[in-house]
Amino acid sequence: MALHHAVSGEKIALQRGDDDIAHFTSVALVKTEHMELIRLVLPVERPIPEHGVDGEVTIVCLEGEIAIDAHDKTTNLQPNEMLYLAGGVPHTIRAVSDAVALMTILMGPARSGGPSDDPSGASPK
Repeated sequence: MALHHAVSGEKIALQRGDDDIAHFTSVALVKTEHMELIRLVLPVERPIPEHGVDGEVTIVCLEGEIAIDAHDKTTNLQPNEMLYLAGGVPHTIRAVSDAVALMTILMGPARSGGPSDDPSGASPK
């Protein structure tokens, strides 16, 4: 059976089920050509080893506390805090306490991450 991904206009529940922490149930909520939205369930005993992804990443802590090792430092996130990582940046993600996070990965060509004078948001050439 294929995993259900939300479609445009569909409400997405972010709260985890009662057994998610025990079963490390991370779920891709939405996946398109340009974006992937993932609800990460992070038990303390199951860190995500160092890796990098081609696209830009945001990680928003929803529950618990998360430690992210990137750029030669550790950044701790608590609920309602967010971290941005440029595409290709190696990082590890681990829970300081059992945690749930929302991760967005933008696919496609990397952007500079800086401000743009173009109202469309396009990067200068």
